[in-house]
Amino acid sequence: MNNSVTNTARLLGASLRALLVLTVLTGVIYPLAVTGVAQALFTNKANGSEIKADGRVVGSSLIGQQGYGLKYFQPRPANGLGVNSVNTQYKLVLSGATNLSADSKVLLKQVEDAKAKVVKDNSVPGYAVKPSDIPADAVTSSGSGLDPAISPQYAGLQVHRVAARNGLSVAAVEKLVKDHTEGRTLGFIGEPQVNVLELNIALKDLVAEQ
Repeated sequence: MNNSVTNTARLLGASLRALLVLTVLTGVIYPLAVTGVAQALFTNKANGSEIKADGRVVGSSLIGQQGYGLKYFQPRPANGLGVNSVNTQYKLVLSGATNLSADSKVLLKQVEDAKAKVVKDNSVPGYAVKPSDIPADAVTSSGSGLDPAISPQYAGLQVHRVAARNGLSVAAVEKLVKDHTEGRTLGFIGEPQVNVLELNIALKDLVAEQ
């Protein structure tokens, strides 16, 4: 009996020591090491890819925002438009797709309404937007509904409206878009894109310089 108690106590002690060691290694040392490496090598990404303007954080380069006035470049539509809206304000808790099928009458109506709005908003004297010129990302949301970027085509379509409303030359705004267009990752992954928040911050700075 004494041997049995002794063996049990020994096993219990070994188990507790192993638990303590593993807790320290995996619950303290490893997280601190990973956090330290991330902060040292990838500071911005580790902190949420923050974007700052006027000395304060105004958003993340990974998450889109809604609510820009027509003086600024517009992002992709939020997930769902109209009465069937899912995420009209890019709320993170509602990230996800609408799950509407390609032949859904609701989706087709949303796209047609969005297309009409793009034509109306971006047609200015001397420049009329044609429905055939509108890229898909101007009238459809992304899978997450939080896409921070738009295609260079959609950004280019908005140039004349942005220039007119801010008293800038078309050439100056076109250069702004070109300077903020990111190519494919490693030259072949994904598509060229323009981060809307970063572009609008640069636009605001350009207007302030005038």
